[in-house]
Amino acid sequence: MDQKLHMETLCIQAGYTPGNGEPRQIPIIQSTTYKYATSEDMGKLFDLEAEGYFYSRLANPTCDAVAAKICALEGGSAAMLTSSGQSANFLAIFNIAGCGDHVVASSAIYGGSYNLLAVTMKRMGVETTFLDPDCTEEELNAAFRPNTKAVFGETIANPALTVLDIEKFSRAAHAHGVPLIVDNTFATPIHCRPFQWGADIVTHSTTKYMDGHASAIGGAIVDSGKFDWTAYPEKFPGLCTPDESYHGVTYTERFGIGGAFINKCTAQLMRDFGCIQSPQSAFLLNLGLESLPLRMKQHCDNAMAIASYLKGHEKVKWVKYCGLEGDKYYALAKKYMPDGSCGVISFGLYGGRKAAESFMKHLKLGSIETHVADSRTCCLHPASSTHRQMTDVELDAAGVGADLIRLSCGLENAEDLIADIAQALERV
Repeated sequence: MDQKLHMETLCIQAGYTPGNGEPRQIPIIQSTTYKYATSEDMGKLFDLEAEGYFYSRLANPTCDAVAAKICALEGGSAAMLTSSGQSANFLAIFNIAGCGDHVVASSAIYGGSYNLLAVTMKRMGVETTFLDPDCTEEELNAAFRPNTKAVFGETIANPALTVLDIEKFSRAAHAHGVPLIVDNTFATPIHCRPFQWGADIVTHSTTKYMDGHASAIGGAIVDSGKFDWTAYPEKFPGLCTPDESYHGVTYTERFGIGGAFINKCTAQLMRDFGCIQSPQSAFLLNLGLESLPLRMKQHCDNAMAIASYLKGHEKVKWVKYCGLEGDKYYALAKKYMPDGSCGVISFGLYGGRKAAESFMKHLKLGSIETHVADSRTCCLHPASSTHRQMTDVELDAAGVGADLIRLSCGLENAEDLIADIAQALERV
């Protein structure tokens, strides 16, 4: 598929091209296994000498077609689907960082990703240094160690809504011979393509905007194909030396710079962890991808209208939305996402926790959910739900104050959403 095609066209056409008389829509290959005429034919697959499928825990044609579409959207060299965004981040990091290694990460990331690095992967022997994304380049460079293997951040952090300075983080990563991994879930490739700014690996929770309809959990990993693993063979032996668990294959030799990362992640990690996305989920994801450009415009238009309304309301103490002039991250957002960011807003009310709880009770269109980034507007007060075990002091330290309300603007009419918010604010 021509990489020069516009995003709207890639969302429809990329990843799957039917032959004469074949299904126009991506077929759902709902099969665990695949039949071969001889053991020799199957053996070539196990030796990675031929293309094909032998067990859907590793790869599936439906999933691969959708992964190829996401790869085209991000402008990468190879991609794979996973069972969730959480598994995408885990596999992307664990593919190059193991026991005794170190990771540098932005502290402004999704709470689940923070716990993955700070707790679970720490138990596996991977240490992480967390830095404020607004740190200086000197502070960032000082965080690296000889055993650092990757840098991790989010284009737009959930729920802090900070914008990552991708170029700053990529400069530091490359100066120390490691890749930058960026979770691009909130911006999507429609509004930001991190590879253009120096990122090396991109991950997604496809559960969010890519699916767009709260219908299927999923994740994706995309490789830019630009990071030269062979320049640092001592740092990345898993990619640059023989894998004895897979017939002694050396991934960089067999698949080149553009294919080594994803092939290792599939042949080794997906084999052992089995967190594959189901073909049915991939099919639903593909339907969402087809309308992604149109939906992202509406999400952002609604968010801008609502953020502007909230900013001028007497009961609203503060609003965070990087598309608003005056927002701390407005300049970075304009640099990396000139056509829009996302549909998620954070704000706080005078009256703190009590006012937030009252506001939530009176919403009618905005439903209370832990989810974000789908067609329906949803709202969350973390202090009384997802973060309810934390004290106010702990909430402030985590950047999720007791007054914070997260609003994910859906595809409804903006006037209706504002009217709903207005009536809820009146009753606070």
